[in-house]
Amino acid sequence: MSHTLHHLGAEHNVTGSCRLLQVKGLNILVDCGIVQGSDHQRPFEQWPVFPDQLDYIFLTHAHLDHIGRLPEIIEQGFRGEIITTHGTKALLDPMLHDAMGLHGITDKNIAQLQRRIEKLSWGFEYNTLFDLKNGVRFKLGRAGHILGSSFVRIQWGEPTYSIIFSGDLGPINTPILPDPDPPEPCNLLVLESTYGDRLHEERKGRINRLGAILTHALEDGGKVFIPAFALGRTQELLYELDRLRTDPLLRKAYPLPADSQIPVVVDTPLGLRLTKLYKEMSQYWDKEAKDLLAHHDNPLDFKGLYRADKYRDHRKLIEMDGPAVIIAGSGMCTGGRIIDHLLTGLSDPRNHILFVGYQAEGTPGRDIVQFADKPTGYVYLDNKRCPIKAKVHVLDGYSAHADQQGLMDWVLSMGTKPDTIKLVHGDPQAQASLATKLRNSGYHVE
Repeated sequence: MSHTLHHLGAEHNVTGSCRLLQVKGLNILVDCGIVQGSDHQRPFEQWPVFPDQLDYIFLTHAHLDHIGRLPEIIEQGFRGEIITTHGTKALLDPMLHDAMGLHGITDKNIAQLQRRIEKLSWGFEYNTLFDLKNGVRFKLGRAGHILGSSFVRIQWGEPTYSIIFSGDLGPINTPILPDPDPPEPCNLLVLESTYGDRLHEERKGRINRLGAILTHALEDGGKVFIPAFALGRTQELLYELDRLRTDPLLRKAYPLPADSQIPVVVDTPLGLRLTKLYKEMSQYWDKEAKDLLAHHDNPLDFKGLYRADKYRDHRKLIEMDGPAVIIAGSGMCTGGRIIDHLLTGLSDPRNHILFVGYQAEGTPGRDIVQFADKPTGYVYLDNKRCPIKAKVHVLDGYSAHADQQGLMDWVLSMGTKPDTIKLVHGDPQAQASLATKLRNSGYHVE
């Protein structure tokens, strides 16, 4: 069926997701993210259509590498409809407010943009078929990546032609979130490939490694810094830290008892606001998390958990001696409060840094991981050269993305093979590895 699909961002890299589908006289954008690290994005002048010619924008979830250009698109004249899930719609305001502030937009203009986004955006239910215009229809499925995340199925024509945009797919057994829904058959599958060349630890192994690392690290008497994305990763960490403190078997195996009074501090105002929203939207949690809540164990709160909301709390935390566990943004160490912590703590061998998410090429986080084992390893933070003396750990099992096997299992669950699979949202080596795996299973990969 006649259509044109343009990949405007994250075609051969990880950040800045953006696709333009032109079909039945409609211009439909799927995601509009900003880039991080050394990734590049196409300026509006190079788009096939200008933002004011867009009819719809679908947002698969609320991470900035999928929604970050939305304010700019609206300023460029977009007046169409923004379509997403109810959960993502609730998260747009805090996520975009933080991003706009970082980009120097004034409070007055931020408020105006927020009102326009609220007016243009609509939340929809999962697994229900809805009509757009000109015979085009869509359905949203659970993606299991973060709260409210979805994949998008767009269909039209007779016989029906359909495209599924995977967005970012999460692994199974993720804390708090239901597993991804199996996709319906489609003609074209646009599939993310962030971890297309890797396998994650299982959840049991992941929480055991977290417990072992924290137990050893806190014995050193220093601080454990966890750079974490405010949305998704922070809430997962709190959930697993709660399990380490309350589950009898885990408490016995990894003595991080609440009695020790070792503080866990969330030092990200955005993360704190989003955790509050996560608590308020418990109807979207998975069964395990709901059961804990029903038994008066809120898995996002526990004894010894503290907030560093105000800047003065942040400064006191930097000056405070260890041991302590500090969760702070940003997840790739590209900015935020984690920079202050690393500037003062990276050179202290008593401290530990625990990475729990993907570190894009060109980010300080990637440099810390890459050069941590070098005798003279260093990283530039805030234009300052900082020696890496703290111990560095990487827990890939905390990725919010499905690994290679998870992606394969999700594609296989479709049953009928799509005509074509187009891999996006991954580094070239990840895409090549996943493409080989898919082709060996009989799939046609573009």
